[in-house]
Amino acid sequence: MTQRVILFLVVCSGMARANDDGLFKKLQALPDVVDVAAIKTDTMFRAGYELRVRQPLDHANPGGGTFLQSVYVGHIDEASPVLFETEGYSVRGGGRPKELATILRCNQIIVEHRFFGTSAPDSLVWKYLTTKQAADDHHHITTLLKRIYKGKWISSGTSKGGQTALFYRYYYPLDVDASVAYVAPVNLSQEDPRIIKFLRTVGTPEERDRIREFQIALLKREKEILPLMDGIAEKGNLTFSIGKAMAYEYSVLEYPCAFWQYGSSTASIPPPDAPPDTMLSCLDRVANLFFYSDQGIKAYQPFQYQAYTEIGYYGYDITDFRGLLTAVRDPTNVILAPKNTDLTFNPATMYNIYTWLRDHGNNIIYIYGEKDLWGATAMELSGKTNAIKIVNPGGSHRTRIGNLPPEQQKMVYGALEEWLGIHVGRP
Repeated sequence: MTQRVILFLVVCSGMARANDDGLFKKLQALPDVVDVAAIKTDTMFRAGYELRVRQPLDHANPGGGTFLQSVYVGHIDEASPVLFETEGYSVRGGGRPKELATILRCNQIIVEHRFFGTSAPDSLVWKYLTTKQAADDHHHITTLLKRIYKGKWISSGTSKGGQTALFYRYYYPLDVDASVAYVAPVNLSQEDPRIIKFLRTVGTPEERDRIREFQIALLKREKEILPLMDGIAEKGNLTFSIGKAMAYEYSVLEYPCAFWQYGSSTASIPPPDAPPDTMLSCLDRVANLFFYSDQGIKAYQPFQYQAYTEIGYYGYDITDFRGLLTAVRDPTNVILAPKNTDLTFNPATMYNIYTWLRDHGNNIIYIYGEKDLWGATAMELSGKTNAIKIVNPGGSHRTRIGNLPPEQQKMVYGALEEWLGIHVGRP
């Protein structure tokens, strides 16, 4: 480490200690907090830290192996509410405020998910990557930090992070006062058929036809387009052990899923006879070929393991592409999951979570986008709880409180004020 970097870290640490009323020492004194380092944060926070928290690999056997989990604290004051943000993957930008932290003007705690990013044990023993083990991680962190933060707690997360917030709420319903789950699916099978049903009806018939015609053209012109993947591989330093043809065909099948998830426009789809580089660029821009590279598969294997053992995913309908697929025969995303690993699906996990949320999940806001693929497996309310479900008209996976219609925003603010007993500011 250079002297300049060391000096920068010392200065940052000194600034945080000078402005946090002893928070640094309090964090250091917490059990299982192995390291505390100052981080750069948004100006709404008075101080920011990354904690490295020791967690059991198996919470049922705390005397066994351990790993260190990254936790990011954005501090305002110890009496203010706390946003407890559960990431479903690794953390990027731990010092940036999440939307709810900005709305509530509150402390923020972001937790990286076990087995992702810097929060992975040296050896990935997959059987310990479960919803229960992750919830145990979050409970341990909450228990530690409640020694410092005495205000109301609200859990939140987006997409898989939103799922994680719901799982945590199921296993530890009293840990937080309220939860907001953004675009979080509640899948009920290994490859939930509701996704395929959604793709058959979302949008207009003209939009669906345009997408299907593009997919068919990509497959018919595969021999012409496939050699151009070498440029994508070279630019991104990617390798494709599953084979370029298989990666290409899976990306073609994935195209409508990614298209609707992220709110693309059919106006950006080139005609079937467009130049091959234009065709490939459009495909890669929406259904990123990176995910089928060795590098992408490695990065997302923990997700795929969870998907195929507990939390569910989706498959593909190849009715319109029979005779056009040469590398892919019986498509399934299980090819992206860890090899030589037991992938037996446990349907009881999601069934139990779903029924608890339906019958007992109070003080929860579910936010979805109308045209988001993951809205197909959105949580269904029964009227037995005070939970609120909001669907953003025309919204995608990028739906947030800030882009909801005004009346829906008011519903969110009103519920949070009632449940947390605080005034909710409008950003």
